[in-house]
Parts: sequence; C-alpha cells; structure tokens
Amino acid sequence: MVFKIIDATLNDVADIVKIEQACFATPWTEQGIRESIENENTRLYLALINGEAAGYMGVQIFSGEGYVTNVATLPEYRRQGVARALIERALQNEMEFLTLEVRESNFAAISLYQKLGFERVGVRPRFYRNPDENALLFTKYKD
Repeated sequence: MVFKIIDATLNDVADIVKIEQACFATPWTEQGIRESIENENTRLYLALINGEAAGYMGVQIFSGEGYVTNVATLPEYRRQGVARALIERALQNEMEFLTLEVRESNFAAISLYQKLGFERVGVRPRFYRNPDENALLFTKYKD
C-alpha cells in the first residue's frame, strides 16, 4: 500500500479530530489540535491513502530532542504500515533522539517500536486513564 505523508495544516483539523475520536478514550479537542499545528515546535503528520486520512502523528522538538505526542491509525487501516510510515517520516527531523510513551497492553505498537529500533527506557506508573494503565517509555537515538 502506498501512503502519502503530508505536514498537517489547519485544513486537516477535522480529519485529525476524526482519528482522535476513533482511537482514544480521551481524544484531543479540536482546539488542542489547532494549537499543536500552530506551535512552531510541533510537527503533525497526516497519512493519506487514496486521498483519505488514515492516521496521524504528532512530534514536539525542543533543542534537538523529539517527543511523540500521539500516533494513531484508523482501525480499518491498522497493520498496513501506516504507523511505520508516519514514524519513519518523523525520524527525518533533526534531533538526537525520539521518545514516546505507549500503553503497556499495546503489544502491536510495542512490537513496531522495537522493530524500528526503539529501546525501552522506563515506566510511568498509572500514566493512562480509561482504563488506568502504566506507560512504557521507548527511545530511539539517531545514528
């Protein structure tokens, strides 16, 4: 499957809201997404398949350090490489490393992160809500 990864703009807010609502128990608000797009330290990438939004990813970059805010793929596009394509795009930014949190029960995402070279570096107890769950911290250092 061929993906087109674009830099999200304010024109893409509705698509990102749709993805958030389909993927998360506590989705970001439309205003929060707008603010992220307008933030000079944040990059939001949107994955398109046949012109339709399939997933998105947010990355904040400060002083060469990258922090993933979200990676989400609509259920009908999961396990087709959307998240991989988004992460690979994010890794093209100039930064020394990229760090993210993931629910400890999200085995598919953990497997993907490990395949992409991320290493587990810690745990945030009770980080997630609905349901309450620990977050595992993963980091990938750039070569």
